Parts: sequence; C-alpha cells; structure tokens
Amino acid sequence: MNKRTVIVSGGLLEEAFVLDVLKSEETEFIVAADRGLAFLYEHQILPDYIVGDFDSTPEEVLSYYRRETKIPIRKFNPVKDASDTEIALRLCLELGRGNVVILGATGNRADHLWANVQTLKIAMDAGVKARILDCCNQIRLLNHAVTLHREDAFGPYFSVFPLAGAVEDFNISGAKYPLRHHLLTPYDSLCVSNEFAEDEVEISFPKGEVILMETRDTKQEL
Repeated sequence: MNKRTVIVSGGLLEEAFVLDVLKSEETEFIVAADRGLAFLYEHQILPDYIVGDFDSTPEEVLSYYRRETKIPIRKFNPVKDASDTEIALRLCLELGRGNVVILGATGNRADHLWANVQTLKIAMDAGVKARILDCCNQIRLLNHAVTLHREDAFGPYFSVFPLAGAVEDFNISGAKYPLRHHLLTPYDSLCVSNEFAEDEVEISFPKGEVILMETRDTKQEL
C-alpha cells in the first residue's frame, strides 16, 4: 500500500469526509497548516508537524500543542512570500514524503484555490505525487499520459485545463467526448465535464502540463 501524507489546510473541511481520510490506514503522516490545526484540535487528532503564520488559528489551540505535546512547530511571519499550504507542501518535500494529499485547499476563496492548484507544480517538479481533495473534487497536475479506470474513478466527471500555455496534440479516448490531435488552449471550455464512455479513459499529449479535475456532485455519486 502506498502510504500518504495528508496536509490539513484552512479552507473547506467537510467533517465526515476529512475524518475518513485522516483515519484511513493509507494515511501515515499528518501536517497541520495554520487554521487546519483547529480542525485537528476539535477532533482530538495529533498531527506529526505544525506549520503556518497562525494568524487565523485560535491562540488557545496553538498554546495547547506547545504546552501539551512535543510536536514540531514552525511559525512564520504573517508577512511572507508563500501561503501556509505551500509552506506545508515544501516541508513534505523536505521530509521526503512521496505521496501528498491536501485537504482544506478549496472553499469560498477562489484566489486561495487557484494558488493551491499552482502550488501542486512544486510537487510535480520534484517528482512527488500530490493532489487536492475534498468531498466532490480531486485535482492534480499531469505532465504525461494517464489512464483513468471507471471502477477506481473519484467521480463520473473529469475536466482538463492547460496549466502553462497551449498543449499541442492533446488526445482523449474512451470518453463521451473524445479528442484527437487537439490544440488545448487556456481560452475555451471544451474539456469541461467529460464522462466515461468505456471502462478506461486515456488522456495523452507529447509535452506540456495540464490540470486534471475529477469531480462529482455529491460524495456518494460514482
């Protein structure tokens, strides 16, 4: 089993879903990023590392972990050049964690979500598997072909967007809306909300980087 590291950040944390992830046998290491620490405190879960500027973490929560535990804490100045989620991800790379799931990276703030999606590039460049996860979305970056299996799919829908400019010779097979030798650009919504037509969907392109979003309307929708 490929054990994972989970970053708990300060965005949307749907209680039942997050607890399922944290308590799964697949999770072996937990990093609390700023306000994500309050969720862990509320549910009496001890992280393995705590990072952030803590400008949105209740002081009594941080004081508890300082006073009652020996968990390493890295505190940063609120005037800094990286988000708390990016700091947590860079820590995971520093610690040699090879499979990272980020919870609390989505929510009301679209700017925070987009910053977190871009942060995934740091992990991809380091050769580390990383993804953003909430109860309805799984977001990851690709720089190579991938095969999606219906039986293992996160949800019934998937969307693809270029990360850093147009992607030439982009292909999708096995889907409701297949593509061959397409120029994938940042300026249209052609590749939004595709679906499986066969048991396997293959996404391929010779070079470039894309954002893959696997989605569902509800947690139970498969």
